Amino acid sequence: MPVDTRDADLHGLRIDRSDRGSAGPEGPRWARRTIVAGIALVLLLGLVALAYRLLAARIPEVEVARATAESANQPGTVLSAGGYIVAHHKINVNSKVTGRVAWIGVEKGDKVKQGQPLVRLEDEEFRANVKQAEGAAATARAYLQQLQAGSRPQEIEQTQHNVSEAEATLANDRITLDRTRTLVQQGVMSRSQLDDAQAKFEADQQRANSLRQSYELARLGPRREEIERARGSLLQAEGQLAYARAQLEATVIRAPVSGTILERTAEKGELITSQFASQAEGGPVGSVVSLADLNDLQVELDISQDDFAKLSPKQRGVVTTDAFPDRKYDGIIAEIAPEANRQKATVQVKVQILNPDSYLRPEMNATVKFIASEAAAATSGSSGVLVPASAVRERGGKKVVLVAFGGKAVEREVRVLAQRSNGTLVDGLTGGEDVITAGPADLKDGEKIKVKGQS
Repeated sequence: MPVDTRDADLHGLRIDRSDRGSAGPEGPRWARRTIVAGIALVLLLGLVALAYRLLAARIPEVEVARATAESANQPGTVLSAGGYIVAHHKINVNSKVTGRVAWIGVEKGDKVKQGQPLVRLEDEEFRANVKQAEGAAATARAYLQQLQAGSRPQEIEQTQHNVSEAEATLANDRITLDRTRTLVQQGVMSRSQLDDAQAKFEADQQRANSLRQSYELARLGPRREEIERARGSLLQAEGQLAYARAQLEATVIRAPVSGTILERTAEKGELITSQFASQAEGGPVGSVVSLADLNDLQVELDISQDDFAKLSPKQRGVVTTDAFPDRKYDGIIAEIAPEANRQKATVQVKVQILNPDSYLRPEMNATVKFIASEAAAATSGSSGVLVPASAVRERGGKKVVLVAFGGKAVEREVRVLAQRSNGTLVDGLTGGEDVITAGPADLKDGEKIKVKGQS
């Protein structure tokens, strides 16, 4: 029994090949048909993809932009430019003298009035110079007054007495000389005694003449030239005194104008110089503070030479800042540089802000939108559609715009109304169209197109 059971199990594991004869030696027919159909489908899809790629490569790709309708009563903006707010007059306050800071009374952001003391320097040596100059001036003044007053009566009388005394001595010497000469001739006195008497007489005669001249000078007073020289010495002394006082006054540095302190560059104890500042650590500094009137602000712009012709002197604009974009300020062109910048290909323009407030700060980013004048608005302010300048093409002496519609380029004839900084205002569109801004130059009307970025 065990042997029979094992044979039965082996017989069950055998493969039954009795039905294979009906399918043939190569398998079932439905399998062959399925394989053939799949291969044909794959080849068909490949051919379709290849044809699509070949056809799509011939369709030009273009870039488009949305045309924007503009109302007729909307004020035209001829140009929009960005720049920086600057103070119309920024002053770096320096010292006229060299000295060490003894006191500084302002901080950054403080408002000051014209003439208000800002800094005081140590002034001991300057006060000493003033005292010295005052003494020299007083001496020169007294000497001039002395010369102008002339000799006193007592001095004249004294010189007169000296002359009288010298004349009396001279008369006595003459008598002695005559007596001695007679005695010498008689042989009573020697020749040497006569010579002594003669010498004494001549000396006293010279002294008398000198005293007579002194008397005349005392009576006439000093010479006019000497008085003028003394007056010049007094003027020089008074000039030195004025200079010393000015130097002393300069130790108090005052605000030259009313404004706001922008920067404080000196501290107590630092050395302030009136000549050459030093960049070394602890060296003398040149300025103490910088200030400006923040009620007198301008926007400094660099206008491209391509756009410069759109502006004119006194043209008005609207000023906005990046910090406070919701606040608008009126502006007017106050200055146009007489010389262009060759490297930047720009012309500097300054716009005066007519209604500044406390929100504005120097060096803020600002944007100015220049408004078309009334005359320009009357001629070019009509309603139209704003399109990029690159969208307008010229064909056959006409201005046309190609519109992307339904996968094709549709040509529209337009009329240019005005040139704007952000595009061209045209007539002939309704607004909202997708105008072609970049694509083949020979793109034709009705030609199929593919918009860049769209599948």
